Amino acid sequence: MNGVIVGAALVRDGKLLAQQRAWPADHAGQWELPGGRVEADESDAFALARECSEELDVVIEVGARVGDDVPLPGGKVLRIYAASLVSPGGEPRAVEHRAVRWLGPDDLDDVDWLPADRILLPELRALLS
Repeated sequence: MNGVIVGAALVRDGKLLAQQRAWPADHAGQWELPGGRVEADESDAFALARECSEELDVVIEVGARVGDDVPLPGGKVLRIYAASLVSPGGEPRAVEHRAVRWLGPDDLDDVDWLPADRILLPELRALLS
């Protein structure tokens, strides 16, 4: 299914993992959930696991959908799934991004989210409570 971008609402100990973009220039410094494009031969879950491996160097287990599809420019949609770390002792690291950060419910408004991710903050906050 072309045009689907998947994101992981990765939760541990009541905190959500966010990553800070290094590029493109107009979004550098903004925060987003880990994830990326679903390729033609992939399921959403497979693509999300692959992206988290590439971006964070971790293995995840993909859970249930979080919120509704968020429309993106160019006819794409952002689709978020709950996820958890399964790699023993594997700490997420910023492979392709400036930084990663665990955010508690009170920290979610402290970072400059990409617009599409910001739309889902109420659902993400509920996931943490």
